[in-house]
Amino acid sequence: MPSIKADRWIKQMALEHRMIEPFEDRQVRDGVISYGVSSYGYDIRVADEFKVFTNINSTIVDPKNFDARSFVDIKGDCIIPPNSFALAKTIEYFRIPRDVLTVCVGKSTYARCGLIVNVTPFEPEWEGFVTLEISNTTPLPAKVYANEGIAQVLFFQSDEPCEVSYKDKKGKYQGQQGLTLPKL
Repeated sequence: MPSIKADRWIKQMALEHRMIEPFEDRQVRDGVISYGVSSYGYDIRVADEFKVFTNINSTIVDPKNFDARSFVDIKGDCIIPPNSFALAKTIEYFRIPRDVLTVCVGKSTYARCGLIVNVTPFEPEWEGFVTLEISNTTPLPAKVYANEGIAQVLFFQSDEPCEVSYKDKKGKYQGQQGLTLPKL
């Protein structure tokens, strides 16, 4: 029966199969927004590279023909303007097993400040750094702390491997190394 995976499984997969690198085998909390393994998930960290959405070029946001000039690059902690968003990437690199699908949800610390993290599921046999979309839903600027927790990944293991994995499909985001913009 498919089920959510617990901390023991996450640790085993990270250490024996390099599912998450780098991997923190406990939840780090001292003076930071927490990251590392939790009871039924893994709290990922946001790296110090951000692309903050800007309207200075008055371009249309078109997922089929995305204009990279719609973003300003930021290094370090990031201030997201009111009612705007930023793209970022994780510190962690993931290698998802063929019989696993993940769901990623935002951390409550940021959600309570009006920041929403959106990430699509990590499909079976997908690997790479995760590109995160962080929306500031407030009318005020909002701060995101680099190198600290941003979201939690939940792992669901199927009772059988899929017939066609993301790797088999040669998915367009397979093996992404950096913060990746939309592709067609």
